[in-house]
Amino acid sequence: MRTQVGIVGAGPAGLMLSHLLHLNGIDSIIVESRSRDYIEQRIRAGLIEQWAADMLTETGVGARMQKEGMFHDGNYLCFNGEAHHLNFRKLVGKGITIYGQQEVVKDLVAQRLGDGGQIIFEVDDTRVHDIGTDKLSITFRHDGKDQRIDCDFIAGCDGFHGICRPAFPAGALTFYDREYPFGWLGILSESPPPDDELIYAYHDRGFALYTMRSPTLARLYIQVEPDEDVANWPDDRIWDELHTRLGGTRKLQEGPILQKGVTAMRSFVCEPMQTGRLFLAGDAAHIVPPTGAKGMNLALADVRMLARALDAFYKMKKTELLEGYSKTCLERVWKAQRFSWWMTQIFHVFPDEVPFDRRRQLAELDYIAHSRAAQTSLAEQYTGLPIG
Repeated sequence: MRTQVGIVGAGPAGLMLSHLLHLNGIDSIIVESRSRDYIEQRIRAGLIEQWAADMLTETGVGARMQKEGMFHDGNYLCFNGEAHHLNFRKLVGKGITIYGQQEVVKDLVAQRLGDGGQIIFEVDDTRVHDIGTDKLSITFRHDGKDQRIDCDFIAGCDGFHGICRPAFPAGALTFYDREYPFGWLGILSESPPPDDELIYAYHDRGFALYTMRSPTLARLYIQVEPDEDVANWPDDRIWDELHTRLGGTRKLQEGPILQKGVTAMRSFVCEPMQTGRLFLAGDAAHIVPPTGAKGMNLALADVRMLARALDAFYKMKKTELLEGYSKTCLERVWKAQRFSWWMTQIFHVFPDEVPFDRRRQLAELDYIAHSRAAQTSLAEQYTGLPIG
């Protein structure tokens, strides 16, 4: 097989990149180790920044999101038994959209296949070759046969555990990593969420987040140990803890718990995000704690920049944007890392904290709740920094 851009990974980054390239008349082929059903059912974050929701709509893959997504003008900060509303729309003129990542994936897969795009699912033993040359290739096994794609460029959109980042030359990458001493116990409940906008709750027993997937499906999170056994959290204990951490500020209606699992939290960045003609995007290059809701949004920002750079190369033979891809993306990545870390440290209880730290956190939350300047800064970052 031959294509212009070979893409490893059919998550939001790889699918959106292929879609954007198609709109610019650039060919691509995606290879994915999982099945179509798996990637379309894999539950992930569902908060989309304003610019990203606009991009989905403007590029023709936002119709279902416009019908089924939930559009929020702000959120709530809950502490000391009170809930304080932040109105992003009034503060910065932007909002957010709640629409599950798996739904974005479904829409993009359907669009790519409808446009005649190639996505090869359930591949094994994927490898990238000759990344330091202009004659790259991807090899893999599919349906028991060895196959090869020759391409001009390769985009590694294959996640944190993918094969593209390890393919960089030895010593070429610098890693910045931080693991947090807690995780999130996430549940999906067949019950209405306690409010029509997200609630971020700080409590002496730990952080809690009250969000949603639909008006009748609540997505709820509780701060727990990073290696917590889900078996230690029967449904009754989960609901008791959620009620406690909400502090009586809202009525929390219980319902059947459909899913539950623990996710550890980390911050990770690798630099640079490119070598030769191999480019990394999304979780392959960076991971953020979910407190700031930046994961999918950063992935979409990466591929927007990469698609623009490849378009300039193919249409005008210009290489400046390709050469500057890593630097451009990392400027946004590190701002998102800073924001995600900041949101994490003001809401979570750390095991080595002393009473001073708790009082400082409460003072910071109180400052945000009553300062328009602080709210504007949070709103600007939460709804998405400007993108070129």
